Amino acid sequence: MASLEIKGLTKSYPMGRQRREVLCDIDLTLADNEFVSLVGTSGCGKSTLLSIAAGLEDFDRGAVLVDGQPITGAGLDRGVVFQSYTLLPWLTARQNIEFALKAAGHGRGECREIAAEHLELVKLSAFAEAYPNELSGGMQQRVAIARALSYRPKILLMDEPFGALDAMTRHQMQDLLTRIWESHRLTVMFVTHDIEEAVYLSDRIVVMGLGPGRIKTSYHVGLARPRHEDMVSTADFIALQREVLRSIREEERKVS
Repeated sequence: MASLEIKGLTKSYPMGRQRREVLCDIDLTLADNEFVSLVGTSGCGKSTLLSIAAGLEDFDRGAVLVDGQPITGAGLDRGVVFQSYTLLPWLTARQNIEFALKAAGHGRGECREIAAEHLELVKLSAFAEAYPNELSGGMQQRVAIARALSYRPKILLMDEPFGALDAMTRHQMQDLLTRIWESHRLTVMFVTHDIEEAVYLSDRIVVMGLGPGRIKTSYHVGLARPRHEDMVSTADFIALQREVLRSIREEERKVS
């Protein structure tokens, strides 16, 4: 069953008296509980496409549908996590999650209960009363993920969520996200520049091309689940990583 469908989507921005097309005729379908990573050279429109799917940007032509219904803006059926942690600095970790739940219409007691449940999910129960500036970058991003999951979205949209983290924390977050995805049956659209990360996490990798942004090709990731760190040194993993990278570099050469 299709969870997220993008059909014939075109997007442009004003540029002087003309318009610059940044996405052209995008067709992309994410199935229920599928983990799809978008990769491609800088400027190909990955983040713009994710923002449109989130309902945060408009578009010129085409359609974006969730479970067959056109979206009309941001909605509780989609959770969004960005590279910047976007936590409110004057609220504690618990209060940041409760703030999102109150906006979704939950009562006070229910907010506290759900917030506690999701802090436990990301292993931060002991830091419920800590403010963002008292948390490491990885901890802040875990709170952001807990907040995005707290109102039970069907689709999780993630734009370079681990890009600002050190290598060790990044691997820890990848494993955490995989466990959450496997247990909560989410559909995930994940934007990344890290090809190893895309292969490690995904069911499918979609490579976007330039001039304007378009879907170039996609790769099925046939690695067994659950994934583990030893996989990154296997022949199959390395071969797929190289193939995806080769496809991206073909696009880079077109504009160099």
